[in-house]
Amino acid sequence: MSGSSYGKLFSFTTWGESHGKAIGVCIDGCPAGIPLCEEDIQSYLDRRKPGQSRYTTKRAEDDAVEILSGVFEGRTTGTPISLVVFNKDQRSRDYSEIASYYRPGHADYCFDAKYGFRDYRGGGRSSGRETIGRVAAGAVAMKILHALGIEVFAYAEEIGGIRCETVDPSLRDTNPFYMPDANAAAAVQALAEKRMSECDSIGGIISCVVKHMPVGIGEPVFEKLDANLSRALFSIGAVKGVEIGDGFAAARSTGSENNDEFLPAEHTGEPLKKASNHAGGILGGMSDGSDIRIRAAVKPTPSIGKEQQTVTRDGDPISISIRGRHDPIIVPRAVVVVEAMTAVTLVDMLFAGMTARMDRICSFFGRSPEE
Repeated sequence: MSGSSYGKLFSFTTWGESHGKAIGVCIDGCPAGIPLCEEDIQSYLDRRKPGQSRYTTKRAEDDAVEILSGVFEGRTTGTPISLVVFNKDQRSRDYSEIASYYRPGHADYCFDAKYGFRDYRGGGRSSGRETIGRVAAGAVAMKILHALGIEVFAYAEEIGGIRCETVDPSLRDTNPFYMPDANAAAAVQALAEKRMSECDSIGGIISCVVKHMPVGIGEPVFEKLDANLSRALFSIGAVKGVEIGDGFAAARSTGSENNDEFLPAEHTGEPLKKASNHAGGILGGMSDGSDIRIRAAVKPTPSIGKEQQTVTRDGDPISISIRGRHDPIIVPRAVVVVEAMTAVTLVDMLFAGMTARMDRICSFFGRSPEE
């Protein structure tokens, strides 16, 4: 299976299955000298691990990470960083029945058609547990962004059609839905209880905001910053739509409404600022210095207890009610995954941007462009 690696200069490869012995990631291209310990990574993994509330799967995993390589005496060495999380609460028997049929909303049929074989235990590589490796890589990327003064903050903007009316970052981690609006979180809780009693699930929208991004990161043609961010978020299993800035709303506006006018600089040499940010911080595929704003649409959990119609591997009709331990809402645990994929993409493109100008290359090597 190809397609398990992401990035060029800052890259990582995830490995493992939902019900295998372990899940892990190997990160390459991380600079030497970054302070890094398991606790730095664990704080991010704790935000996506199961069992945080009754609105996530009851699979009992502590998702404890171990650093196997690439760190010595508390700092990165510049060599590949290998991280592992051992699975401890697999119940493959819960999934033995689904080997004979195709679940609606899942990739079962596609796996059979592509490989002629599939790991039906929790979805194998298609399981949400694969994102453990992404989040671990994202935690390392966030250390790099922090050193550059760049902030990445994701949150659940909408769940089940209930939107946040206000955004108070301090409230995001105070409720099980990772919503920065207490009233919205309370309304979602009531809706979630209703949908769970009906053996059904709900989806939502995750927003991510990047602050203090330097101007000019990204390329004007095939390596556009917005294109690569979209690719990163679309690689998350449950994401079905991505918007940058106004997104699809831009199609319903006029040029005079959608254009972001530039403001005069107060001091020579300062980056220009815009009067608005309909572009979401990206113009022509490159960062423009404004906040980068991204939204990802997350579908409802496809594994539901409500009766559904499907077919067996032989094509015979069958009625099913999926058993096992599943998230009634994917959105809360996916918030940190969106944050992680955004972070690794930014780091990869920041590294690529270092070679854009000869004067900066000369400066790095202690030379003058005129020499």
